Amino acid sequence: MRALILADIHANLEALTAVMEDARVRGGFDAIWCLGDTVGYGPDPNACLEMIWGYSLTVVAGNHDFAAVGKRTTDDFNYAAKASAEWTRSQLSKEAVRFVEDLPLSVIVEPFTLVHGTLRDPLSEYLLDQETASATLAMLETKYCLVGHSHMPFICSEISGDDRGPEFLDFTEDQPFPLPECRSIFNSGGVGQPRDRDPRSSYALYDSQEGLIWRHRVAYEIGVTQEKMRRAKLPEYLIERLNHGR
Repeated sequence: MRALILADIHANLEALTAVMEDARVRGGFDAIWCLGDTVGYGPDPNACLEMIWGYSLTVVAGNHDFAAVGKRTTDDFNYAAKASAEWTRSQLSKEAVRFVEDLPLSVIVEPFTLVHGTLRDPLSEYLLDQETASATLAMLETKYCLVGHSHMPFICSEISGDDRGPEFLDFTEDQPFPLPECRSIFNSGGVGQPRDRDPRSSYALYDSQEGLIWRHRVAYEIGVTQEKMRRAKLPEYLIERLNHGR
């Protein structure tokens, strides 16, 4: 079984389309695992949901997903995130609203647990340091965990017998990574709004038979997405940041 791992699509149809086409070229996939924030920020929330619905699909909720359907407050959002959440709410179809409202906070697909932020706080907490990684590892019921939310690709592994805490490693692009013996957390990076100063979409592929996971990047038509966002009168800040991957 080959799984396409997507995080933070953020209603960016051009990015999602480019990722799925690139994944097909690289051997295809049997299932999609989506780590939250499928909607929010971008101009095509319904189209992105409809695109992934056609596949064997496992999805967890992100903070922007629940904000868009009123299941989470936007009090901690900045002005641009609030504006995009309100716009997305006005755009979602009834079918999309029902789907998003029913999303779970976490899901186990052995040998992985899927969650947007952390197991301690699935919607809001960013997993970016040893303390937050240790907290999630302490709650982890499977060997591996897949997270999104930060839009930053990494691998974080628990080193047996090492009291210095889990170690963050580069999730190197285009290199097969054998699933380690130690418990580990993977972030595949952002599909629709990368934030590691590379504007190309980032995603991962997992092959259960080979026991391998890869992270790949692909360019997409940023200008097309930006023009749609301008027509929708979404904040210029959200439009401009796509050029810089930040």
